[in-house]
Amino acid sequence: MDEPDKEPTEKPTNDREEAEREGKWMARNWIGIAVVSILALLVLAVGMMQATGLVDVFAPVADSETGQWAAFGVLALIVLALGGWSWRAIVS
Repeated sequence: MDEPDKEPTEKPTNDREEAEREGKWMARNWIGIAVVSILALLVLAVGMMQATGLVDVFAPVADSETGQWAAFGVLALIVLALGGWSWRAIVS
C-alpha cells in the first residue's frame, strides 16, 4: 500500500494579498476554460448540423461543400488553439 504524502503539495497561504492574487488567477483561468468549452460545444453542434445538411452556416463564405467544410475546419482549429492556450495558462 502506498504511503500518503508526508508534506502537502502546496503550502498554505498566510498572506491575504497572496490569497487574493491566487483567487483572481484561478477565477480568470477557469473562466477561460469554461468559455473555450462552450465554444467547442457550439462548434460541435454546428458541425453536426452541417454534416446532416440541416444548415449551411458557411454558405455566405464558401459556395461549394468543400469550401464550407474548409471554413468549418478553420473555425475548429481556432477553437483548438484557444483551448490549448487557456489550458497552458492553467498548467504553467
